[in-house]
Amino acid sequence: MQKFDQNRTPLFDALKRYRERQTVAFHVPGHKHGKGLKEFTDYVGENLMWLDVNGMEDLDNVCNPVGVIKETQQLAAEAFGADYAYFLVNGTSSGVQAMIMSACEPGDEIIIPRNAHKSTIGGIILSGAIPVYIQPEINHELGIAMGVSVSSVKAAIEAHPYAKAVFIINPTYYGVASDLKTIVDLAHENDMMVLVDEAHGAHLGFHPDLPISAMMAGADMSAVSLHKTGGSMTQSSMLLLKGNRLDPGYVKSVLNLTQTTSASYVLMASLDVARKQLATKGREMLEEVLRLSRIARDKINQIPGLRAFGKEVTGTPGSFAFDETKLGVNVMGLGLTGFEVESLLRKRYDIQVEMADLYNILAIVSLGDDETSIAKLVEGLRGIAADHAGHTIKNATRSPIMPDLIVSPRDAYYSRKKVVKLEDAEGEISGEMVMAYPPGIPVICPGERITAEIIDYIKALKNEKCQLQGTEDPYADYIKVLGQDYYN
Repeated sequence: MQKFDQNRTPLFDALKRYRERQTVAFHVPGHKHGKGLKEFTDYVGENLMWLDVNGMEDLDNVCNPVGVIKETQQLAAEAFGADYAYFLVNGTSSGVQAMIMSACEPGDEIIIPRNAHKSTIGGIILSGAIPVYIQPEINHELGIAMGVSVSSVKAAIEAHPYAKAVFIINPTYYGVASDLKTIVDLAHENDMMVLVDEAHGAHLGFHPDLPISAMMAGADMSAVSLHKTGGSMTQSSMLLLKGNRLDPGYVKSVLNLTQTTSASYVLMASLDVARKQLATKGREMLEEVLRLSRIARDKINQIPGLRAFGKEVTGTPGSFAFDETKLGVNVMGLGLTGFEVESLLRKRYDIQVEMADLYNILAIVSLGDDETSIAKLVEGLRGIAADHAGHTIKNATRSPIMPDLIVSPRDAYYSRKKVVKLEDAEGEISGEMVMAYPPGIPVICPGERITAEIIDYIKALKNEKCQLQGTEDPYADYIKVLGQDYYN
């Protein structure tokens, strides 16, 4: 295999040369290096606006790369242990959808954990594939979904031997990793591809104390959010391909169905530099991230009423390994919900955590953190705990069990629908998704039967002022269901 100099940044260097030559622009974008948007340029700086350019010979084109973007993607593939890498400027959601569309044709079955991100359902709808849902293991003490067990994947494969692919999350939002290597081997033995959502695992392959990455485990494809944990800018991600089960040219053509022809060079340049940093300094930087995570976890666990969970969950059902950079804190002992603690941290201490649920908050510790930021988080949590010492633990509201799939998501999405009040929807077949965002895991998906338990859970989320998405009604008071008396 060809070895590349990972200190190189071909795309970023080409953009800097473009800037240094003071090229006169008679191409889009119309702000012409920021001169046409002065207020914004004065704030963000001229260099950024000079990098916001369009495809040309010297700068290549993401839809059919033959120059510096191709070189940069080759460097990325080597750094991540893949055969091919494709830049994404519409986030990992576009990569997840491209994986499913590349692997599945209409009517093909695909095995998927029920706690997959909403982009997975989008990929199902776009591809016409039929989901075979498997229930992740649930940790009722923490109130979170874990990974999927090997036995549940094996059972799904045996029950659906003609499924085209197995889809795995590595790791979950809270850092839990399934036994990916065993699952990959099992799927390949049954002639199924393995597609991996690594939205929260871009950093995994760069330190031995972290769970195994998808490419290290031998998966066929993975979509990685470098912007989440790898240091690049928001919305920039990569799609990785390994092995010979999929044609790389076909994958590119699938991406080009939805990929913009005006990809942001600012985002792609940040991918170039973030890849270099991970490849050349990743282990050393992640060593520090892990050290800070461990310090934070230890200190938070000394605060009464709080539990910062970590590697001790490894070995419990659905948890084969754990990513310590995900700092999940269970707050039930304070008599508060995670939503309430998230709000207190933001409003009183100017701290914004990644997400909250009914029982936990999640802080992401990453390459940009230091002892000062960790100390501020710990002190904020200590202050909240002191104000709520001795409060009664809230009764746990369990997530509803996996609903029955009655109609394929694609058919449900395109079917005629009617609008009903949420409380009147029991027994109906959902025509849209309802999810808390973040993390973007659907409570109900198109084509699934709505139960009383699901309605109660959605109401509980609404009562806690959780941000709900997926329904046309922004407040989720009404939901679209399959029926004949509603027309657009």
